Amino acid sequence: MAEASPLATCLRPVRAVVLDTDGVLVDSARLHAAAWREAFDACLAAVGGQRPFDPVDDYLRHVDGRSRLDGAAAFLASRGVQLPPGSPKDAPGTGSVAAVAARKEEVFTALLRERGAEVWPGSVRLLHALRDEGVACAAVSASRHAAELLQRAGLRGLLGAVVDGNEAARLGLPGKPDPALFVEAARRLGVPPGDAAVVEDALAGVAAGRRGGFGLVVGVDRSGTGGHAAELHRRGADLVVADLAELLVPGAAR
Repeated sequence: MAEASPLATCLRPVRAVVLDTDGVLVDSARLHAAAWREAFDACLAAVGGQRPFDPVDDYLRHVDGRSRLDGAAAFLASRGVQLPPGSPKDAPGTGSVAAVAARKEEVFTALLRERGAEVWPGSVRLLHALRDEGVACAAVSASRHAAELLQRAGLRGLLGAVVDGNEAARLGLPGKPDPALFVEAARRLGVPPGDAAVVEDALAGVAAGRRGGFGLVVGVDRSGTGGHAAELHRRGADLVVADLAELLVPGAAR
């Protein structure tokens, strides 16, 4: 008699799973939020009269899942702060959107080297179960550090493809909520989006999965706030989990 699948019922029809990196596979979202807070607070202090960046609410609403430039522009616009866009050559600072984004990158790189980033145990269990069941997996990220994070975390060997910020820049792919990153990852796995699932913690990422026509969109809410889970549903998540272990049958050994 064949062994029962360890995968939850919702995952059994899919042929591939495309997962976000930060906050889904690797616990690096806290580092991104801390880096954004330092970069944004310096900018907000320069213009005056602004409350500090909230590393939970502002992070989830405006920058999570987006490229650095898109995230910086979205948050500053939400506060009515008008800065010139600048150029990729701008030094870290507060004088342009590009300079703020560069400061975030500078701080994040330092934090990553100092603290590192842990993996979510439930995510590792799910990746192993998917591999054992013959379901192809890929990781996506707007970050240019994703491949390094996944390699250092020991997860790269469980993934058939990685489409990160470096690949997006090379191919000219637009960032989330455009589905281009997810569609490219599915293409590399040889599976059409309708036969694949997206797993995302960012509002922009969930919206991208829905726009891309993926057969299943799973939201991940690690915030502990019911409001974020509800917003993930509103943006297109078919279901929301607090940990990827919830996508395994209870008691599954793998």
